[in-house]
Amino acid sequence: MGFIRDRRNSSTNTSPCADLRTAYHNCFNRWYSDKFLKGHWDKEECVSEWDKYKDCLSKHIDDKNLSRFLEAEGLNRIPAASSK
Repeated sequence: MGFIRDRRNSSTNTSPCADLRTAYHNCFNRWYSDKFLKGHWDKEECVSEWDKYKDCLSKHIDDKNLSRFLEAEGLNRIPAASSK
């Protein structure tokens, strides 16, 4: 036996950014299938949705004091500068 969570039911989703995430993903998927795959795209598509979602994530990451983990992780991923 196990717990199965229905991802389609937003009332069970406890993430404070869930609605913004859904809005961004819907916009991105619509842009990808309706425009990008047909060779037509605009760099400004879904920027508003992305900015709102990113701001929400940043706020909640800071609220839970998790930004230090992202900063440490980022430092580990920066490639060393190579001299030529």
